[in-house]
Amino acid sequence: MTSRDWRPLAAIATTLIFWSSAFVAIRHLGHVFTPGALSLGRLVVGSIGLGVVLLKRGGPVPGRRDWAPLIAIGVLWYGVYNLTLNAGELRIDAGTASMLIQLSPVLIAVLATVFLRERPTLALGVGLLLAFGGVVVIAFSDSPGGGDLLGVLLCVTAAAAYSISLIVQKPLVGRLPAIEVTWFACTIGAVVCLPFVGQLAQGLVTASTGDVLWLVYLGLFPTAIAFTTYAYALTHMSASSLGVTTYVVPPLTIAMGWIFLGEVPPPLAYLGGALCLVGVAVARRRPRPRSLVTEEAGV
Repeated sequence: MTSRDWRPLAAIATTLIFWSSAFVAIRHLGHVFTPGALSLGRLVVGSIGLGVVLLKRGGPVPGRRDWAPLIAIGVLWYGVYNLTLNAGELRIDAGTASMLIQLSPVLIAVLATVFLRERPTLALGVGLLLAFGGVVVIAFSDSPGGGDLLGVLLCVTAAAAYSISLIVQKPLVGRLPAIEVTWFACTIGAVVCLPFVGQLAQGLVTASTGDVLWLVYLGLFPTAIAFTTYAYALTHMSASSLGVTTYVVPPLTIAMGWIFLGEVPPPLAYLGGALCLVGVAVARRRPRPRSLVTEEAGV
């Protein structure tokens, strides 16, 4: 395998490690910054970091048809996703949140049937029921008296924003460099979060040096670097195939949460997370070509 063949794999690995750490960083910083302040701080740091790189290397100017998807990605993936995930992780642990985000592949499949007119299948329907059955289990796994339904719904909203954005971004990275797409979308997301500038300023005043460094890390690594490497990987494989690679994020997040935060998901959440993943796997099944079936049957 050539070095060029390894680049998408290295990009995916980098993305998954940094994104797993992001769930832990968000959970840690939830006691210092409000969801809006954390989103704004993260996106400003990411935008500045990417902007410095772009100033040195330059790049093409987005065309007229590129602005609508760029704005959509900036608002949904960098704005709505961050705000809802940050708010959700105030209520549920990092590992559980990462399992809920893994609904995205089945949501992408559903969106494809609605907007791309792909044929709905029985497997998709069964997978969807299993996946959301897992969400229900997770919703009631937090404590003996019942889980935090609002926290679960916020994370599911984040998963939906991510799913829509991934479909929108796929054709865009075929026309523009990954780092440019990431910078424009990150900057647009920061603009969306500007109403929280007062909360960010207040949080920075009370935050410790360590917490500020965590915020900088969140902006540079899981945001600037990881979103860029993910966009790069998206130019080399399909959105659905790339979405499946994020299955490794929950185990990594759970391990990091245990090491750095001393917390793990409640036992029942593991069952819910497993149901979600099984549902995604079932939903992604495609009918086998009839010619292949008859050939194997000897017909």
